[in-house]
This record gives sequence, structure tokens and C-alpha cells, in this order.
Amino acid sequence: MGSIVILTGAGISQESGIDTFRSEGGVWSKVKLEDVATPEGFDRNPKLVQEFYNDRRRQLVSGEVQPNAAHIALARLEKEWRGEFLLVTQNIDNLHSEAGSKRMIHMHGELMKARNLETHDVFDWGGDITENSKCPKSGKLNVLRPHVVWFGEMPLDMDLIYSSLSDCDIFISIGTSGNVYPASGFVEEASLAGARTIEINLEPSIGASSFEEKIYGKATEVLPKFVAELLLKQS
Repeated sequence: MGSIVILTGAGISQESGIDTFRSEGGVWSKVKLEDVATPEGFDRNPKLVQEFYNDRRRQLVSGEVQPNAAHIALARLEKEWRGEFLLVTQNIDNLHSEAGSKRMIHMHGELMKARNLETHDVFDWGGDITENSKCPKSGKLNVLRPHVVWFGEMPLDMDLIYSSLSDCDIFISIGTSGNVYPASGFVEEASLAGARTIEINLEPSIGASSFEEKIYGKATEVLPKFVAELLLKQS
């Protein structure tokens, strides 16, 4: 049936109540990105950075946000698609996993994990990270950071992502602005492979002209229908 690579961005989780970088009045509008989303910001004030991500993590742990119909539709597509499938998300939340997605890469890391600054070991982490938090492996204090890719750092698993893009038959971009590299260039990679390219977004992205097909509207409304039609065509 061919292979599918899907890219999701902040737009898909925004409908569950998670703020994007561009949400007016949202949490990101109240901080400077260079203070909470760069290695240099962490070096200057680790306590500020830890507390910022602790707040974001608490939102997920509390059950305040839940997977929406778009997350659930993608989990259904993975389960029922008979070809190769890979979901690449730029989001650091756990909503795709909560919806049931399994074949997935978090290219910008995961909020529900912590990383050892010295060894780079990664651990599941559902609580706050504070000065009293010990590394589960070494027992050392003050060596943990959020397992999140900050500006200036390399996204994760890029070799696997590019390998999948170079061999895919369908590439779908959902809820992305199209102005964050390297994800913004994925459509070009897929196009070179001869893939069918589709943008599903609230409005045209910066790179909309690179896609063969465009579907605009709320992901929770248009994606379940799109997935149902795609699965019907493979029957």
C-alpha cells in the first residue's frame, strides 16, 4: 500500500488547549524564548527554565489536556494502514502517545522525559525537576534537564526521518507554520522521492506552494474525514 510519513506541529495540539509559540496571551508570550528555550538561557538561570517546563509538564500530568479527534484519527491511521507508517512530531507533549500512536519520532524531544546533562541518558519523568532531583541511574543531583530540543540544538533522529522521507509514497503535514527548519524542508525531500504531498492546516503555511494538495480547516474536523477516506481507498 505504500509508505506514509506524517509531520505534525503545534496546531494539532492547540485544539487540545496547549499554547503555541504564536498564541496571543499564551504562556510563550510571557517569556523570552532566549531565556527558556536555549542552552544559553539554561546556563544563565537553570531554575527559571526548570520551573517553566515544570509548569508545562504539570498541565499534561493533571489531565487538563487530552488528545483530540485529530490525534485519535492519526492513531487509527497507523493501526489500520497496511503499508509503512511513521509519525514525526515537532510537539513535546504526550498527546499522540495518549491517543495510541506508537510508530513515532519526537524530533524536538519529550516533556515527559528528563535527560542527564553529563551522560545524555534519557529517563521517563512525570514530576518536577528541581535542585533536589536525582538522576535515576547515577543518583547525582543537579544533572537533569528537560528532554527538549532548544533553539540552537540539533533535532533528534534526523537520519531516520530523512531516510523515511526519501522512500515515502505519501507525505502529510498537519498543523505546522512552515517556518521552522529543518521540518519546513521535509516536503521538498518527499517531493524528490515522488511522494504525494498534502498540507492540512488551519490556513496556508509559508511553504504551502510546495504541496500538491491542500486542505484547510480545524484538524479536529478535517483530519478524521481525510483519514477515513484514505483508509477506504486502500480496501
